[in-house]
Amino acid sequence: MKNLDWEVVVVDNNSTDDTADVIHDLEGRYPIAIRYAFEEEQGLSCARNRGIAESDSRYVAFIDDDIRAEPQWLSAIVGGFQQHHCDAVGGKILLESGCVIPEWVQPEMLGFLGQRDLSDDGFFMDGVKSFPFGGNMALSRKIIDKVGLFDTRMGRKGEGRRREELFKGEETDYFRRLAAAGGRIYYEPRAVVRHKIMPHQLKKKFFRTIHFNAGYQKAMLDDASYDRTISGVPLFLFTQTARAAFRYLAQVFSKGPARAFRQQMNVGYFLGMTQGYWKRNGATSPRAS
Repeated sequence: MKNLDWEVVVVDNNSTDDTADVIHDLEGRYPIAIRYAFEEEQGLSCARNRGIAESDSRYVAFIDDDIRAEPQWLSAIVGGFQQHHCDAVGGKILLESGCVIPEWVQPEMLGFLGQRDLSDDGFFMDGVKSFPFGGNMALSRKIIDKVGLFDTRMGRKGEGRRREELFKGEETDYFRRLAAAGGRIYYEPRAVVRHKIMPHQLKKKFFRTIHFNAGYQKAMLDDASYDRTISGVPLFLFTQTARAAFRYLAQVFSKGPARAFRQQMNVGYFLGMTQGYWKRNGATSPRAS
């Protein structure tokens, strides 16, 4: 795309390596505008918010540090905004070639590794059932001013190797807010990036942890009140957990442990919710009558 004025803002999220020196060296070696910004508060949402604050451009596009953009990525993003008069654009995320996926990772689980390949045709996303992933998304300045920033209570922190670092949900929350505000989101399949998978992300522990944390986070952020609880945990959650566990055991016997692992993740989600409600409400909630 000709006459496109753009810059790269690299947000250093409180790293302890030589990131600053590397970026400052690149600033003088490449014919594009590269700027370094430091964000002390740890967290992906904090880093994205800093990137937004550092830029005054019409559009803000995001990729993560484990993403490699294809040559036409940026022009496709801008084309999506201009051709479809939308407020946000999401593109295709493919896994980096050479990545060996274990047998127990079923095709429907690839999204947990960051893959987002919805179609070879563009379409408008509703922001609830379909929305961009953070590894390849862009927002207009106009919608950012209307919707606000990412919720810093959500999102990965650090390298995502420990349980306390593996929280997500910030993109789900943001695009639901965007859709509720009347924003239009377009899926642009020509905007392609590739996601490098780290070895620890191909372990069952990684999948279990992100699901447990998702349930825990949902409970901690739930502002609803429930009449019937035990130590702060809603009674219905015990039934849901038992049903999920039964389905898991049934699938182990009918399909084998590898094919049943996805259902094991669901059990972990409900256990995470149970712990979240207990930690949040257990000390003060009355026992069920």
